[in-house]
Amino acid sequence: MKAEADRADQAGAEDTGRNSVGAAACAEVDMATRPWTKAGVATTSLMEAVVERGNLKLAYQRVVENKGAAGVDQLAVPELKEHLKRHWPTIRTRLLAGDYQPLPVRRVDIPKPQGGVRTLGIPTVVDRLIQQALHQVLQPIFEPTFSEASYGFRPGRNAHQALRQARQYVAQGKRWVVDMDLEKFFDRVNHDLLMGKLAMKMGDARVLSLIRRYLEAGMMADGVVQLRTEGTPQGGPLSPLLSNILLTDLDRELERRGHAFCRYADDCNIYVGSERAGVGLLQSLTGFLAERLRLKVNQAKSALAHSWLDSP
Repeated sequence: MKAEADRADQAGAEDTGRNSVGAAACAEVDMATRPWTKAGVATTSLMEAVVERGNLKLAYQRVVENKGAAGVDQLAVPELKEHLKRHWPTIRTRLLAGDYQPLPVRRVDIPKPQGGVRTLGIPTVVDRLIQQALHQVLQPIFEPTFSEASYGFRPGRNAHQALRQARQYVAQGKRWVVDMDLEKFFDRVNHDLLMGKLAMKMGDARVLSLIRRYLEAGMMADGVVQLRTEGTPQGGPLSPLLSNILLTDLDRELERRGHAFCRYADDCNIYVGSERAGVGLLQSLTGFLAERLRLKVNQAKSALAHSWLDSP
């Protein structure tokens, strides 16, 4: 299973948001009149849970542990503590009022081993903190809705588990693999589709508006800000969760059709019993993704091959 094998050395990267659920259940709300999530947080009071002291403390620890480069404001992680002492009351007030405006992300192009570049969008340290706090509140809401075949950027799941599951599929006789590559997935995420899926699970307009602002925040390179109308740039704590939320529709479609598959973020491998079945599947999924999720399959990078996992 090529895609999962390529990512196996990144299994530790799922620390973003890992084990990040306990602090989110502290919002004081009226249980009799407000809808509640499985995490114990009213969906209309999510922003209160985001800015709750315990949740923010955990988010701060994650940001400090993950280190990372400065954003467009050049504020470094070691400077965050002092910055928050001066500015957090104002930031918190704006978050609760629903009018906080994120800064643009800083563009960084990382060369790929196979050629080309992967574009990252580095948020400011403050925006990383807020995104991490959002992640910790949203993850327990959406985690129960995800597929068992989804392994990327989820607590307790990693690429090695996906490899083991793939070997089981091959041992069962599904020796052909459709290795499906989504063309520039993180650059092509449709904002309206994603926001619709978020709104179905939570009712706090402030949180929804804040996520929309993060999606639309510009990307700065060489001092010039490029506005965005689609995509969720890699580089912030929230993007992996948002990608799983959107691609759950793909998982459910594959489950509905009875397919054996493993998905790791935007890499999806489907295991079938014959070459003919694989050809038909790739064609039908290309249409499904274009129509349902407005995503494009990269035909040049997608492949159907006899799985190497059953090789001696």
